[in-house]
Amino acid sequence: MSTDIHRAIDAVWRIESPRLIAGLARMVRDVSLAEDLAQDALVAALERWPESGIPDNPGAWLMAAAKHRAIDTFRRTKLLERKHEELGRQVDARQEAAVAALESAIDDHVGDDLLRLIFVACYPVLTAEARVALTLRLLGGLTTDEIARAFLVPEPTIAQRIVRAKRTLSEKRVPFELPRKADLAERLSSVLEVIYLIFNEGYSATAGDDLMRPALCEEALRLGRILAELAPAEPEVHGLVALMEIQASRAAARVGLTGEPILLLDQDRSRWDQLLISRGFAALERSQKLGGARGLYTLQAAVAACHARATVAADTNWARIASLYEELLEYSPSPVIELNRAVAVAMAFGPAAGLEIVQTLTQEPSLKSYHLLPSVRGDLLSKLDRNEEACTEFERAASLTRNARERELLLNRARTCAEAHRQTSHSANSNASRTN
Repeated sequence: MSTDIHRAIDAVWRIESPRLIAGLARMVRDVSLAEDLAQDALVAALERWPESGIPDNPGAWLMAAAKHRAIDTFRRTKLLERKHEELGRQVDARQEAAVAALESAIDDHVGDDLLRLIFVACYPVLTAEARVALTLRLLGGLTTDEIARAFLVPEPTIAQRIVRAKRTLSEKRVPFELPRKADLAERLSSVLEVIYLIFNEGYSATAGDDLMRPALCEEALRLGRILAELAPAEPEVHGLVALMEIQASRAAARVGLTGEPILLLDQDRSRWDQLLISRGFAALERSQKLGGARGLYTLQAAVAACHARATVAADTNWARIASLYEELLEYSPSPVIELNRAVAVAMAFGPAAGLEIVQTLTQEPSLKSYHLLPSVRGDLLSKLDRNEEACTEFERAASLTRNARERELLLNRARTCAEAHRQTSHSANSNASRTN
């Protein structure tokens, strides 16, 4: 029973902690303090909920616990004294006024705290890498390990970025508010990157027992839709929303009855969510109508739209997709995009053509631990009946992924290739014996 309740608390924490931290950050104007207060609330929940049970509204319970902790903290420290000394008021009056203001702020939700904190974390004083890492940690609920794998960099690097980012925000006294229109564009690209990385972690979890983390996909979609209303004239905002809507439409078809992954070409497309697809098409059209050069997200949305328009896998316009990836590479050169282009080229022009591109990526340092590189190479080798090599590649891919479902899929493919190689070798030996 204790194990079950702790698992339930952990699930509640994953869902509620981003909103809790975002709301507290707006109130106390300090990210580190907001995290500390949220952690104190979690400790209180771990102490009380095993006996009392999880409350009907766990998020409100955690916020109330954090509120009381914040009030106690402000009463104990000299923060109120310093603030009210500047105003020339008496210490007692200062403390009472500040506590009352804090209580009021906690109960007065203005705007969207999560979106506000994303823009705060993407403040120009931080490096681009720090902005993304901090926001994913605070609002995506990702561990430093998960963020590191998303960036293909060592975990200590991400941990240092997060610590430095929080310290910088505190030292620079960054205002906890949405940027004014003049400053919006400056931070928009980082905000879009953050939202999409959150979505990607939900769509294909880097670790754990489940292929997907649907709550992250839903949160990223929610933030993207809000942002589209906040910046209606920005094509890339609508491009990102279109991309996420279309990708999310496949969620029900991506896993089988026992949670096993189902590859894109094997999915039952009648299970794709047509409402999400139509919303994605509408967002893509909105992006394109705004004109200008197509950016990273609009181009990826166009790729997703090619898949969505094909009612069966065989109807997919792979040549068009390969062309879109070429355009993407011109806009944003990346070995991951090149790997995606290799898949499209293989589908359009044959596995040998795709494998030729993949071979150029095998020495790419940033892909050294990227499990999809040997996975794609294994797939293309198997299609060329080079099953022994394919088996090795699938086994390597399985050793690199931290997701249990992906690992199982890759090991199954390795076993299939190994069996095909044994049958081919047996057949060859039998034919040789008959010839002799």
